Amino acid sequence: MEELRKKNNSLNVVDRKLPTKGFHNKVSLSAFSLLFSELIQYTHRRVHNVKDFERRLADIGYNVGLRLLEYISWKEKATKRETEFERILHFISNTVWKMLFGKNARPEKSKQVAGRYMITEDETLVNKFISVPKDLAGLSCGSFVGGIVEGILYASEFLAKVTTHSVQVPENPRFPRTVILIELDKEVFEREAPQDG
Repeated sequence: MEELRKKNNSLNVVDRKLPTKGFHNKVSLSAFSLLFSELIQYTHRRVHNVKDFERRLADIGYNVGLRLLEYISWKEKATKRETEFERILHFISNTVWKMLFGKNARPEKSKQVAGRYMITEDETLVNKFISVPKDLAGLSCGSFVGGIVEGILYASEFLAKVTTHSVQVPENPRFPRTVILIELDKEVFEREAPQDG
């Protein structure tokens, strides 16, 4: 017993392994809701219109996305970077979405415009517990998630313009569908286009 105690005490708390039994890498929904509502209130005090509000949320999400890609790459022990846009989109809609929200998102490629992709989410968690005041009607807190996507794409060297839109759904009018629209930069689109010759 004494030997075991010496062995455990000799390791620094940082060097010890994390417990795996009974330990889940999940944050409680109430803790997330509280933290996110504080973020919304903090941002609301510093803006005067919906456009600025959504831009600030996207900026905060962008910084989260930069760090999130690094964390997931470290956790998954990824040794190489994705070089194809379709694969990074699949990574975002499956691995990242599952880590953040516990489910997969639906990625889609636009049939009308080349270089345009969408990630669709029926009930975005960040919109679920937010009561939008009348002076900010039309606010989509999904801009935060759009910022995360943009940060991950930028860190992966896929320059793109990412915008977030709310689409009212007749089946569920209280929670609009969130559509994250990704428009690839011309340079990235040309790089992704199949080479002729």
